[in-house]
Amino acid sequence: MCKGLAALPHTCLERAKEIKTKLGTLLQKPDSTIDFIIPYPEKPEKPPKAQKPSPEEALQWRDSLEKLLQNPYGLASFRSFLRSEFSEENAEFWAACEDYKKTKSPVKMAEKAKKIYEEFIQTEAPKEVNIDHFTKAVTMKNLVEPSPTSFDMAQKRIFALMEKDSLPRFVRSEFYHELIK
Repeated sequence: MCKGLAALPHTCLERAKEIKTKLGTLLQKPDSTIDFIIPYPEKPEKPPKAQKPSPEEALQWRDSLEKLLQNPYGLASFRSFLRSEFSEENAEFWAACEDYKKTKSPVKMAEKAKKIYEEFIQTEAPKEVNIDHFTKAVTMKNLVEPSPTSFDMAQKRIFALMEKDSLPRFVRSEFYHELIK
């Protein structure tokens, strides 16, 4: 493992510059000719109407963030709760990553990767999520060639943070207690 810029081998510096150049290219806005071919930004799909869960189903959420997030009503309730605490960026990032993974077109994938990076990952992003420097570096490296797994490490870190911190507060909240009545 290299320590400090002076200790970096010449090939490490070259690779870092190459990644930085590719990432910079990826993060540039599309030029006007591409704008005519690809609708930018993409029109968002309407989310399906969420049906209120039974109290028994909602009770399962206190033990499983995964079940909560997989349920459209649960996700909407959780996001509302987080919004009330001014901390909805984690759930929004998680949802954006789930949507990103479903993208088939490489062009749309690159567009969505750029949007997610600019909105949640880059320093001083409007909805910057709290991830460590290593995770941020790995994510940036993954964005050089976007794939469905580009945000996996960051998404797992945010999931763990929500599971440890946000979920316990949610299950103690009035939002949740109304669901289990």
